[in-house]
Amino acid sequence: MATEPTIQYRYVTQAKDICGGSPIIRGTRTPIRAIVGYYRMGFSIEEILEGLPHLNAAQIFEALSYYHDHQTEVEQEILESRVSELLGKYDLRLTDEGRIVSVDNHES
Repeated sequence: MATEPTIQYRYVTQAKDICGGSPIIRGTRTPIRAIVGYYRMGFSIEEILEGLPHLNAAQIFEALSYYHDHQTEVEQEILESRVSELLGKYDLRLTDEGRIVSVDNHES
């Protein structure tokens, strides 16, 4: 019985103890979802590189390749990382000043 080859990425990795296990660019703490965010806003590769100058074009292209290969899970991660989702998940609230605080914190 033939086994399916494991797809490996040169620049993309995951580790439980880095960025909560989110896929990141190897050797950085830059999550794939951050690059995808720029991409979905219509930024060019050059513009993404301006925003993330510690990366190179090959890393950006591979992050987008990873995204297209794993679109469902990356989209789910983007959804879960939205502020409104985090507020409910961790019992937090947003103050009038824009600070995130615990619900049981009596500061306003």
